[in-house]
Amino acid sequence: MIGVIDTDGGCAEWTFPAEPGAVRSARAVVRGQLHGWDLDCVADLAALLVSELVTNSLRHATGPIGVRLLRPAGLGDTLRVEVSDPLPVPPRERVAHPEDESGRGLQLVAGSSRRWGTRPGAKGKTVWFELAVPG
Repeated sequence: MIGVIDTDGGCAEWTFPAEPGAVRSARAVVRGQLHGWDLDCVADLAALLVSELVTNSLRHATGPIGVRLLRPAGLGDTLRVEVSDPLPVPPRERVAHPEDESGRGLQLVAGSSRRWGTRPGAKGKTVWFELAVPG
């Protein structure tokens, strides 16, 4: 079950249970919301990066996973995407070797976004990234 928190204006939020279907559901709502905002130009990349971060949350945390899309006022050419989970430990970017089957998610986020980072929350952490929105 997806918990829709808000989809008004320049902000949309959802909560997903920590279950394998969360990745697919998160991709779908991100693509759908970005289509509704006429931001199809970044929808595939945003969905891919959300998939990576939600997968990390599923691997390392338990409890609900939050996904939030923001169009910050004054930053018309930026989309901010946030993924939150109850684990307070921030993720670490690591170097994956060619034979490794995982470990490239944060490298993908770092290399594909304008900026990214983490911040602690009252109940866990948020990993965020920003994408440039063509004018």
